Amino acid sequence: MTYNILIIGQSGRLQYEAIMFLASLRQSAPDFNGQVFVAEPQHNERWTQNPAITDPDIRALIKALGGKITPFENKHFGEYYPYGNKIEALSVLPEGEPFVFFDTDTLITGDLDSVPFDFNRPSASLKVEGTWPVIELYGPGYTATWKSLYDTFKLDFESSLDVSQPDEYWRRYLYFNAGYFYYKCPKAFGDRFLNYALTIRDDGPKEIICQALNPWLDQVALPLVIHSFGGGRDALEAGHLDGAVSCHYRLLPLLYARESDAAIETLETAIAPNKIKKTVKAYEPIRRMVYQKRGAKVRALFDQNNLPRKEQQIRNTIKRAGFWMR
Repeated sequence: MTYNILIIGQSGRLQYEAIMFLASLRQSAPDFNGQVFVAEPQHNERWTQNPAITDPDIRALIKALGGKITPFENKHFGEYYPYGNKIEALSVLPEGEPFVFFDTDTLITGDLDSVPFDFNRPSASLKVEGTWPVIELYGPGYTATWKSLYDTFKLDFESSLDVSQPDEYWRRYLYFNAGYFYYKCPKAFGDRFLNYALTIRDDGPKEIICQALNPWLDQVALPLVIHSFGGGRDALEAGHLDGAVSCHYRLLPLLYARESDAAIETLETAIAPNKIKKTVKAYEPIRRMVYQKRGAKVRALFDQNNLPRKEQQIRNTIKRAGFWMR
């Protein structure tokens, strides 16, 4: 089945990550025949600096790699909450055509045609930590917090639970990383995603009054949207996305610290051609980590068979060695 891909592209780090995403896609999935939309936020009152991609060489390279740079206006989010781009950018996609959204800090490492998407049943990334809600002493627990949100949108709460997990343990409750998600129609998904996110932000239930919504708002709304469309945690067979076919690396030092040899090789070979190298080497983390081999020094800090359990420990180790960049 043909489907579209959506990523965000804007000035700064994301414009270089967009090039790395597209280069890895063309290398690892040369037969992919859908359109890759690179959604570009436009400068308006919601941004103090212009978020658009202004470098003509970067724009040309994105287009040469098959990316369709498509502008959109932030009407509800913007600089104060850039994660909202993934919600508002869904408006650029053709209505009624299946889509997959990927965070721009992702590499395609395998054949996308091998992923058994059922676009009638949406899902999202399970490569997630229990970041929200943060349970306070004497405050609402996980059940009360999440049930209040399901009740707000008149959704069935019980059917969202993973009853193999204990009560009041975060994995019992439907929660995703918004690093990828998909559905059969971007308009239906995007309209509901925006509606739920704005309601949670502006008129949420009393149970979430003490909860931080920045930067978690998109990941609070996402499971509710997915559940409302009949999707869930089991909608996509494990091992493809966030597995053999894609790698959500987040930042280059973390890629070298903890991701697979195959993911690193994919990146290094995908951006080796001179036409790519001459553009992306302007971005210091790529120049130092990839081309000047600092990434190999980061990788040497860790035993790949015994990585620290928490990401913060990995970050601290890299920082102590003086290799942290973003």
